[in-house]
Amino acid sequence: MTTFAAPMVLSVAILRPGGDGGHGVAAGVAEGRWLGRNRGAPRSTPGDDGAVADLMWNDVSELFVPDGSLLDAYVFDTTIAEWQAFVDLVRLQGWWFEYLEENHPRSLPDHVEVVLERRPEMGILLQVRPVPEVLVNVHFFTVEEIEVDFSPEELQGQERLDVVCGFLGAVGRRLGKPMVLTPENGPRHPLIGYDVAADRVVRIAS
Repeated sequence: MTTFAAPMVLSVAILRPGGDGGHGVAAGVAEGRWLGRNRGAPRSTPGDDGAVADLMWNDVSELFVPDGSLLDAYVFDTTIAEWQAFVDLVRLQGWWFEYLEENHPRSLPDHVEVVLERRPEMGILLQVRPVPEVLVNVHFFTVEEIEVDFSPEELQGQERLDVVCGFLGAVGRRLGKPMVLTPENGPRHPLIGYDVAADRVVRIAS
């Protein structure tokens, strides 16, 4: 078992996230951006290049049972430079994204410092879709921690597990740090996470 230290083409998406930060899906053309896949981008979903999936659904399915709560993912002990690298990755990967201030779509600033400076004054959210069916809410709570959340309902089955593993792996590789998936508000209780040394997502929960 691997142990992690806790703190411790445009606008072609067919799904639209809820403006309130929820994980609802509606038909219609999405606002925000869905950029064409950058062929030079890092691997985003296990299996895209013929690789074997990091985790098998039958081995971790009990960690994803919907119970009305979200699943959070964290990178701990981050810096402004790592936040910038994370936001740049969202653009590089070609994922759909929409940046919201007080639930109103705005252009995502080039420099993440601007976002973090505005955060104490207003509600800010970056919504990302690695694939149309999976929404990742990115919160800018603090410089020292990257926190995002997923809905377990959207992560059922091997294909969706590959998506979340691909997201954790892409972020972890870019930052050179673990990124762990946990129960909602449970950063000290990781379920799975990107292992830097192994360069793959592994199960952590016993």
